[in-house]
Amino acid sequence: MMRRLLACFAIAAALGLAACQTPTPSFETGLEAADRGDYAAAVEIWGPLAEAGDVLAQVHLAGLYAAGEDVEKDSAEAVRLYRLAGEQGHAEAQFNLAELYARGEGVARDYAAAAEWYRRAGNQGHVKAQTRLGAHYEKGLGVEQSFAEASVWWRKAAAQGHIGAQTTLGALYERGLGVPQDYVQAAAWWRQAAEQDAAEAQTNLGYLYSKGLGVAQDYAQAAAWWTKAAFQGQPAAQSNLGVLYEKGRGVRQNYGEAVRWWQLAAAQDHPDAQHNLAYMYANGLGVPKDDIEAIRYWRLAAGQGLAVAQHYLGAMSARGQGVPQSYAEAAKWYRLAAEQGDPDSQLALGKLYHGGAGLPVSLVQAYKWYNLAAARFAPGQARTDAARRRDALARGMSAHQLNEAQRLAQQWQPKTR
Repeated sequence: MMRRLLACFAIAAALGLAACQTPTPSFETGLEAADRGDYAAAVEIWGPLAEAGDVLAQVHLAGLYAAGEDVEKDSAEAVRLYRLAGEQGHAEAQFNLAELYARGEGVARDYAAAAEWYRRAGNQGHVKAQTRLGAHYEKGLGVEQSFAEASVWWRKAAAQGHIGAQTTLGALYERGLGVPQDYVQAAAWWRQAAEQDAAEAQTNLGYLYSKGLGVAQDYAQAAAWWTKAAFQGQPAAQSNLGVLYEKGRGVRQNYGEAVRWWQLAAAQDHPDAQHNLAYMYANGLGVPKDDIEAIRYWRLAAGQGLAVAQHYLGAMSARGQGVPQSYAEAAKWYRLAAEQGDPDSQLALGKLYHGGAGLPVSLVQAYKWYNLAAARFAPGQARTDAARRRDALARGMSAHQLNEAQRLAQQWQPKTR
């Protein structure tokens, strides 16, 4: 030690310095302290540096206060320090400050202030800030709602490879929200995200291939993308893949495989998969015939508002298949599906009103539901049957009854689940 001190004085004398001094702690010194878990020392070092304007000290000290890692959490102090660094143009500080404003942490919640700080960071290429600002424009948080402006910011993030932004931008092009509807563009953005193993994008891209939207229809490609997403646990992909195996589209028909994928999706409460499984159990396809199990899955799907499942529950109740026979129970399920616009249930409900099975006889209600079914069925035997029943019923109705039934049919609007 004595040799080092003597050498220090000798060097100082040679350089014309008064004496050796202890080096001023630097940001790196504080970082070394933090790295070894001595946060108290890091705070002691970074504090004076932050007040002197050291932007890195401001950002890291703010991070400690925001997280409360081995120092007392102080969100208000984090806000102050992030603001100091943000005003110096530090993008990460601007983003973190925006996050605190958006959450109302350490400061009153202020979406407008959050959007402004996201914008500052986004203009510097901060990808998370760009996605957050896109979401603010989508929802109208602190800014005027605008899908067009949202698309601008999501495009900036998507161009940097952000998977979520690419997936969202694809959805905007598919729906024509803020951008012209363009399935080709939707496919292009979803492909970029899908190739990064984004399950949602893979599912969406598979859908485009299954329908031939923006790409040539190709069930094999749909199956390939849905398989990738299905193995990641994406329930919609699992359900869709099951349909391909059931129908033998793009893959070899295999009821067992269809059931396997539907079971995985149904376990995640996917209503279409639950309905499909119920149908397989009711008909003994790929599984032993089991009406009780069919009812169980249809109830799960119907409870989520799936009209086709509600219709089948109505039919099973009317027949007493898997459940006690009950026209009143059938009417309950038919009505739920009919109100959503399911024409099969509308026709069935009309029959119950016409015959007084489970419901009071009502020619007005029967005509209303027959009329609605005839309008909603695709051309074919079912439409012809509904129209025939409606017209035959009309011949036995008074002018007042007929006018009332037609008025009810005209005023009817489908309910969404």
